[in-house]
Amino acid sequence: MDRIAITGGAPLNGTIPIYGAKNSALKLQAAGLLSAEPVILENMPDLADTRFMTQLLASLGVEITWIKETRTLRMHAAEIASTIAPYDQVRKMRASFNVLGPLLARVGHATVSLPGGCAIGARPVDLHLKAFEAMGADIVIEQGYVKAAALRGLKGAEIEFPFVSVGATEHTMLAAVLAKGDTVLKNAAREPEIADLADCLNAMGAKVEGAGTSEINITGVTSLHGAKHPVVADRIEAGTYALAAAAAGGNVLLQGARFEHLQALIKVLRAAGVQVDAEARGLRIQRNGGRVQPVDFETEPYPGFPTDLQAQAMALLCFADGQSRIRETIFENRFMHAPELARLGAQIAVQGNEAVVTGVPKLLGAPVMATDLRASVSLVIAGLAAEGETIVNRVYHLDRGFERLEAKLAACGAQIERQKEEQ
Repeated sequence: MDRIAITGGAPLNGTIPIYGAKNSALKLQAAGLLSAEPVILENMPDLADTRFMTQLLASLGVEITWIKETRTLRMHAAEIASTIAPYDQVRKMRASFNVLGPLLARVGHATVSLPGGCAIGARPVDLHLKAFEAMGADIVIEQGYVKAAALRGLKGAEIEFPFVSVGATEHTMLAAVLAKGDTVLKNAAREPEIADLADCLNAMGAKVEGAGTSEINITGVTSLHGAKHPVVADRIEAGTYALAAAAAGGNVLLQGARFEHLQALIKVLRAAGVQVDAEARGLRIQRNGGRVQPVDFETEPYPGFPTDLQAQAMALLCFADGQSRIRETIFENRFMHAPELARLGAQIAVQGNEAVVTGVPKLLGAPVMATDLRASVSLVIAGLAAEGETIVNRVYHLDRGFERLEAKLAACGAQIERQKEEQ
């Protein structure tokens, strides 16, 4: 098993390319099931999660061609060979549950394992299933599997989500594009990844309007054709490297990052005293000298501050000249990085869904343990700015969401390397 060793204190200077968004790519991969013609995704991130999804799609009969050099994925689901997504596949990655809607819409039935537990909370799929039932599907849960059928096809429906859910919004969109009639999604999530999914579906011949707003209107069509679509730049990857540059100091261009997708983070960075500028090629982050300032924020659905950047922002605020307050309103159990940051000397008091971070002049490197994807990269950020060596263990979490992380940081001057863990 791998670990990452970091010798902190080196500022970051250079350019970091931002790849396609994992959270969008996975749903775009599921969309490949909706057409009998080839769907080609460009700017495709090569991650553990996207590789898991291609394996699942291949088991369902999708012909996969992935040209890593050009970051291009070609999916051709001429025929669906299987409508069963087994536990061994779905347990590896929750997003693979999203094949249920496309299979149900195109074939009329599917059997998909319920996703397993999650380190950062329950994240149930009941909103997904209620939406499919509203569209006329019969759903039974047996022995850990969802068995869904709509043998006469799905029907359009008006669906109002009781709370904003990115996963339920995207999954319902994937099913509704082939339903008979009109579907209206109210209280829909507004993330850029949802607009990206809609753009791809529309390129395939779907009729989706309003993606990116709280109400999405979908007019069902009888079939979809092939299309070519570039995956939107990953705002979480961009935000992570922005926070890394802010913590370590220096001058970094995030090539391809979308300024308009990162407004909540940029507000926090600027309040902390970090210089952020939009450029033609992306986003420039600069911090030279002096401690960052404390900032209070809370996580919210988009366009609020992303929960997926909360851990990374906490790492930055460990160095602030004063006390910061962070409220986590999206997921429970999402402060598990706090005890690990404390091993480096951070002063963090957690009570319920709130963390008070009292900044310290410096952190000292130490061995730490990653607990989930975002927590693991927060430890890397802390290690970049700490004195001495930090060893981040269990970095397989990192590989689920960050491609070539060590290489990208090392190219900007970080002293970082991947090692084999000692047995």
